[in-house]
Amino acid sequence: MDFIRKMGRNKLVEITTPVLITWHDGKSRLCGDFRALNNYTKADRYPEPRIPHALEKLEKSKYITKMDCMKGFHQNGAKTNSIKLLRIICHMGIYE
Repeated sequence: MDFIRKMGRNKLVEITTPVLITWHDGKSRLCGDFRALNNYTKADRYPEPRIPHALEKLEKSKYITKMDCMKGFHQNGAKTNSIKLLRIICHMGIYE
């Protein structure tokens, strides 16, 4: 959680997304539902390939790698003016 920081207690917050998931083993994970932001984002110049096309290329590959994306979202930085849109709120406070 190097990029996630807790906000001060008395900060006025315009927008947050409240999601805290607790797994059966007692571990918790901060999540956010950011689907509403999709209406305001620009289309990617280089979209991800379609699954059938990607699988077709994989079957010809000599090496295959897998990656756990559980922490992938918050491993990428966000522009300063976008951070306020990515806030998460839970019983422990507000995080951005």
